[in-house]
Amino acid sequence: MTAQIIALAIFIALFAVGAIRGVHIGVLMFAGAAGTALLLTDMPLEDVVAGFPLSIMVLLAGVTLFFAIAQLNGTIDKLIDRALSRVGSNVLLLPLVFFLITAAIASMGAPLAGLVMMPVGMQVARRYGIDFALMGLSMCFAIGAGGFAPTSLYGIVTYSTAHGAGIDLDPFLLFAIAVVTYLLMLGFAYVVWGLRKSVPTPEAVGAGASPLTRGSASTAAVEFGEGDDDDARFSADDATGAHDPAGADGDHSRVSTASPFTAEQVATVLAVIVLLGSVVLIAALGGDPDIGILCFGLSAVLLLVKPSRGKEAVTRIDWSTVLLVGGIITFVSVLQEMGAVDLLGEGAKALGSPLVAAFALCLVGGLVSAFASTTGILAALVPLALPLVADGSLPGWALIAALGVCSAVVDVSPFSTLGATVVATAPEKDKPRLTRVLIRFGLSMVVVGPVVLVGGLVVPAMLAG
Repeated sequence: MTAQIIALAIFIALFAVGAIRGVHIGVLMFAGAAGTALLLTDMPLEDVVAGFPLSIMVLLAGVTLFFAIAQLNGTIDKLIDRALSRVGSNVLLLPLVFFLITAAIASMGAPLAGLVMMPVGMQVARRYGIDFALMGLSMCFAIGAGGFAPTSLYGIVTYSTAHGAGIDLDPFLLFAIAVVTYLLMLGFAYVVWGLRKSVPTPEAVGAGASPLTRGSASTAAVEFGEGDDDDARFSADDATGAHDPAGADGDHSRVSTASPFTAEQVATVLAVIVLLGSVVLIAALGGDPDIGILCFGLSAVLLLVKPSRGKEAVTRIDWSTVLLVGGIITFVSVLQEMGAVDLLGEGAKALGSPLVAAFALCLVGGLVSAFASTTGILAALVPLALPLVADGSLPGWALIAALGVCSAVVDVSPFSTLGATVVATAPEKDKPRLTRVLIRFGLSMVVVGPVVLVGGLVVPAMLAG
């Protein structure tokens, strides 16, 4: 037990040092994982390196490469303008629109399929002056909500594990609980990051501007616990994309929405359709679509169409985010191998009060899931809840539903796949501020989630029973 406690202390200390000193946390965590394994365990270094999440690296690199090509050749701008033309100048509807579209995709078997919407959503946010935090969070919430559908991974793992343990959890009730929770979170995000003072962009006052180019640029923004005005503001040029290569030939001019698609843009649109169709089809057939591999394959096809795109597109892969997530997850894998995560679960079961134990278990689920696989945490922690419902003191369906949702609501942190993809697809100058926002929001959900779900779901279910 001493080794596990020391390892947890090292993990927390490295995180604090990285945040305070501004050192890349991923580098610290990777080195700390190796050192902890050598000093406190008999794990060979090969096993430590094996904990590096190659799948996440491939996912992030593939998604950012594919959509970098689509942005560079102007396809993203045209698709945005044409697909969202009905929204018009009502900018605040856009995050809700992306929430609905992304949730629908995430409900089709694989929650991470919704990641294909993130680069598009962040591009929309850039063009119309929407806070990147609001747009990014709306899509993260959508993936979480859609993921708990009866047809999607989070929901399947949670209710099937509960049913296997003899707990009657209605999958549609679980889905409804998740949707309501995420809609409340989206409402909070709108209040904090949606109420903004806007000014017309240069495009909006230009002659012949279309309704979709009447966006707004931010002059002030509210940040979650942050008062740094320099990081909270961005210019009109950023909002309209004047500094982004958007021309069909890679120049820096804006794309005319009325102009026809070029051959390269037609190929890109077909590639996007193939990507979305493949994800849906593979999931429908019971497979697990690898979005990263699909993106790399389609990127290779697009680069064959125009090889000159490759040099600049490759530079847009966010390797820093890959290293950040990879280092932390590698350390978490060492903690899991040592039994430190199991130690936390056993501590929750040993608590005297059932409600306190339920809160502690949800807290552990959220804390670990913030840095590790949500699906894995759901499969591991749901069985730990069984002793808490064995004597009938806690309603099993409510506890399992609360535990499942608490393990997912923290995924907006940049240490998880969802939050990391939000940061990776945001403009470079906004990444530091966005990272801070997502860290604070995601880690706050470690506590807020159990408070809301245990207090608002488990307690009423106990009283009703």
